[in-house]
Amino acid sequence: MVRSPGRVATLVAVPAALLTGVLMFWLLGGFPAAPRSSASTPATQAFGPVSVSPPALDEPAATVCRALIAKLPASLRDRTRRPVSAGAEQAAAYGDPPIVLACGGVQPQVPQDAQLLGLSGVCWFAEEQASGQTWSTVYRTVPVRVTVPKAYDQPGQWVVDFSAPIVDAVPLMAGVSADASQVCAPPSPR
Repeated sequence: MVRSPGRVATLVAVPAALLTGVLMFWLLGGFPAAPRSSASTPATQAFGPVSVSPPALDEPAATVCRALIAKLPASLRDRTRRPVSAGAEQAAAYGDPPIVLACGGVQPQVPQDAQLLGLSGVCWFAEEQASGQTWSTVYRTVPVRVTVPKAYDQPGQWVVDFSAPIVDAVPLMAGVSADASQVCAPPSPR
């Protein structure tokens, strides 16, 4: 069988070009190295109980909180859910250091000029704390607070993962629109 010089050149050039491309991609950092440990990506995670002090609940709030806790995922991204020391029917914790969700208590005191953030159908108010940020739901019949330690970059990106279970389990206050574009608008007067 006689092969044409063009065909032989193609059979040699294509694999050589592919090999050169892969080699250059690797040399320019295209293949990620093994993940390095950082404050936002702990190398190990504790699995023991997280100390929480949940507030007392009346029966309607307890029913809503139990429904919310039942809808929470087993993990938050790569952070495994951990047991809590008290109030497992109204609190959950994930990762190390723990991101803690607490359901119930008093409605947050939101300043008039506060920036409210609508994240996936939930209106949130974030407060800076010495140890991180506390995010509180606004305009929900039962308040939900999520505490994200300083060790985590972009706390809102962690909080948004709780929005879907909150939308499913915690009703909006009367007069608040469920329209995602209006979720942070104050309730309309009756």
